[in-house]
Amino acid sequence: MTDQDAPQDRYPGEQDPTEEDPTEEDPTSGPPGSGSAPDQSTGDGSTGGPDAAGAAGDDGAADDAAPEAPARSSAGQRADELKHRSKRFLESLSARSRGEGWEKPTGELAKYRSTARSALRFVLQRVVFRGVIRANLTVSAVVHRRVRTVRGPFVLVANHSSHIDAPMLAQGLPWAQARFLSTGVAADYFFTVWYRRLFVRLLFNAFPVDRGGSRTHAGTSRRLLRAGVPILVFPEGTRQLDGKMSEFKPGAAALAIGVGVPVVPAAIIGAHEAMPKGRSWPKKGRPPVAVVFGEPMVAYLDESAVEFSARIQARVRDLYDEHHDEVLGSAVRDEEESA
Repeated sequence: MTDQDAPQDRYPGEQDPTEEDPTEEDPTSGPPGSGSAPDQSTGDGSTGGPDAAGAAGDDGAADDAAPEAPARSSAGQRADELKHRSKRFLESLSARSRGEGWEKPTGELAKYRSTARSALRFVLQRVVFRGVIRANLTVSAVVHRRVRTVRGPFVLVANHSSHIDAPMLAQGLPWAQARFLSTGVAADYFFTVWYRRLFVRLLFNAFPVDRGGSRTHAGTSRRLLRAGVPILVFPEGTRQLDGKMSEFKPGAAALAIGVGVPVVPAAIIGAHEAMPKGRSWPKKGRPPVAVVFGEPMVAYLDESAVEFSARIQARVRDLYDEHHDEVLGSAVRDEEESA
C-alpha cells in the first residue's frame, strides 16, 4: 500500500473490522452444507423440536417462560469491542504487507533507509560501540516476543535520563526492528556542529527535533514513518536530572495515531545511576543498566492523543517498576523513595 492516507484505524494488510470474516461460521448453524441447525438439548437429555415442545406443554412448563439472560451493558460491549479490535491490530503487526506498503523515500529521506548506511551502522553499533558499552556497564535486555515480529514502522517510546539511553535502546532492540531505527535528537545541540551531526547520523540514523518553539524541522518524523522508517522518541523532551520519570508529552502518541503505526514502550533502568546528566562517562565499577521492551500498543478507536500518551506512560512506568529491583536491588528503591 503506497497511500498512507488510509483510514487511521486500520493498518496495511489488515482486514476492515466492519467486514464479515468469510471463514467465521454461524454458531447457530449446523456443519457446513448441512442447511439445518443442530439439535438443542432441553436439559433433561431429550432433544428439542415440536415433540419436545408438546411434551413440555403437557406438563404445564410452557406457561413458565425461561428467564432471559440479562443484556450486556453498552459499556461492557464497547470494552469487548475495543479489546477485540486491539488484539486484531496486534496480530496484524507481523503481516508481510506492513513491511512493504510504505512510501519510497526520496531526496534527504532516502539516506534513512540506505542499505549501505545500515550495514555501517551495524558495525558501529553492534561491534565497536557495544564493546565500549560492555567494558563500562553491565548491560541486559528483555524483549517481549511480539516486538520481534513487528514489521514496518513504529514509534519506540522510552523514559530518558542519560546520554546512554539511545545506544542502550538501539543495541537492545532486535536488528530486524532496529535496522532503520531513527532517533530524534535536539537540533540545536547535535545538528549545529558538523562532527556531532556526523556522529549521531552514522551511529543512530538520527533526525533533528526542534526545541524552544522552532518549526524548522516540523513534519520530519511523520515523513519518516510514512517512508517505513521506525523512530525513537523520548516524550519527556529532555534528560531528567533526578532520574524520575516526568510527564510524557502527547506528540509521540499523536504521531502513532496520525500515521497509523504501533507504539513500542520501553523502560531504561539504571542509566541515571550509571551516568546521570552532567557526566560525560559512566561511573566506575561497570554499574548495571537494563532496557525492557514491552508489548506493542495501538490506540483505541476514538482515543485521543492525550489519553493514549497517558496509557503509554503508565505502561513504561509498569515496565520500570516490574524490573527495577531485579536490576538495581531494593536498596536503591528505598533510597529513591526517601529522596
